Amino acid sequence: MNSSLKNVPPKIGWYLAGFADGEGSFNVALRKREDYSLGWKVSLCFNVSQKERHILALFKRYLGCGSLRERKDGIVYYEVNNFNAILNDVIPFFEKFGFMSSKKQKDFSKFKKIAKIMKEGKHLTKEGLIEILKLRKDMNEGGKRVHKYYKIIRNLPKESSETIR
Repeated sequence: MNSSLKNVPPKIGWYLAGFADGEGSFNVALRKREDYSLGWKVSLCFNVSQKERHILALFKRYLGCGSLRERKDGIVYYEVNNFNAILNDVIPFFEKFGFMSSKKQKDFSKFKKIAKIMKEGKHLTKEGLIEILKLRKDMNEGGKRVHKYYKIIRNLPKESSETIR
């Protein structure tokens, strides 16, 4: 377990988990990248947004990572994009202080599976990327996906006869 979790008062930990249960999001982004062998970069992100900066500052303080940014309309975002911070801080925090809603529990479970695939380097293989796409498909109720599942699958490099041998 992450040693910094010992410094989280239970009252604060459960409050933040409850807040994230309603307002937080675990995201898996795929970006088209020519410098990746499969043509896609996978990135994980945890974020929470709302107007009260001091609440989001608690996430930053007690998770020990991430950043705060403010939109012009006054909405503040707390987000963690760093893969090591997600593995070492975000996931252990929410494993300790879980979620009540079954929807967030399912999204978090899929997020953890994807993080494990990435930690093992399997996201750089066609099979691993397809597994990530399948897991991501129903997260956040399907979300507003720029790159749809079928489009990414269709555009993955085809195996050559040399690869099959």
